[in-house]
Amino acid sequence: MHEPLSRVPALLTREKILDTVAVTYRALQDRFRLREPRLAVCGLNPHAGENGLLGREEIETIAPALAEAARRGFPCAGPKVPDAVFHEAYEGKWDAVVCMYHDQGLVPFKMIHFQDGVNVTLGLPLVRTSPDHGTAFDIAGQGVADSASMEAAIRLAAELSSKEDS
Repeated sequence: MHEPLSRVPALLTREKILDTVAVTYRALQDRFRLREPRLAVCGLNPHAGENGLLGREEIETIAPALAEAARRGFPCAGPKVPDAVFHEAYEGKWDAVVCMYHDQGLVPFKMIHFQDGVNVTLGLPLVRTSPDHGTAFDIAGQGVADSASMEAAIRLAAELSSKEDS
């Protein structure tokens, strides 16, 4: 979802976080065939709020949502410090990281997969992937676009669809 950063705190609710965790957890099980997904959830604020010093969203909204998620069978770790959790994921500690806003997740992802990144839309009754880049209107018709992300999106869609049929 694309929203101005200034609006993000007001948009965060326990229910939205709980729903996102549940959808992500189920998708990791169903689409990616992970029996016990290892899911981390970012805090909103620097250092995940430093126990309220840098913001109260982690205490008042995120942590209660994660506790409820665990009670409902969707265990996850968090709120995690955003600037550290992605290194942990890169090292293999987490299968997925839930982020509180668009660029919180895309900046570290694109550091690794700028040319071949794939967007997977979770929570749909069908597999939906897309290249993880913009429209590239600035280079349209010039013959310079890189197809790696589109190719990766097609391959992943085929892979996830074949898992769905098994």
